Amino acid sequence: MNNEYDAIVIGVGGMGSAALYHLARRGLRVLGIERYDIPNDMGSSGGTTRMIRLSYHEHPSYVPLVRRAYELWQQLENGFGERLLVTTGSIRAGVEDSPMFVGSKLACDTHNLPYQILEGPEVNQRFPGYQLPEDILAIYQADGGFLNSERCIVAHVSGALELGAQVHGREHVLDWEPVDAGVRVETDRGSYTARNLVVCAGAWAAKMVPEIA
Repeated sequence: MNNEYDAIVIGVGGMGSAALYHLARRGLRVLGIERYDIPNDMGSSGGTTRMIRLSYHEHPSYVPLVRRAYELWQQLENGFGERLLVTTGSIRAGVEDSPMFVGSKLACDTHNLPYQILEGPEVNQRFPGYQLPEDILAIYQADGGFLNSERCIVAHVSGALELGAQVHGREHVLDWEPVDAGVRVETDRGSYTARNLVVCAGAWAAKMVPEIA
């Protein structure tokens, strides 16, 4: 068996499966290694859904990245034949001077995103699941929604396999080290080498790369 690759991805969850797929799309010989099942409930993408939104209160610079992500999700949906991103609208709420409200409004204004400002009682009336107090203001942005997170992993892995990638589930990475050709990865099943290493190990990343701990 040829255990030499252009890239090895450690961790095949939400991030790792996407990295695997897009590396395979570039024509690279790529291997994904996941210590659990694919998907599983042990990682940060476990469960059925994850929120997605354009009104990023953290910083407006995220908005172009998320816009591109929306385009890529649509492309993946078209290829996979399954709805992965469900648009519901998003609510970002806080008092008027809170980072949540101020940052969300700034992101929308900076990138000309359509939005509505709603007072707490308006939110409660339109969306009965909320019980916000009167001093709360909310940014409603219609493009927000959620991703069917585990199905997203399946879609990315399926696409990567179709493009020639290899994926090993239930295989535990023991260690990795730099070598002349790139990196060597040791697992409980064998040894692999690659020119590039992508670590998407989530909570286990600090064990893989102690320098970031």
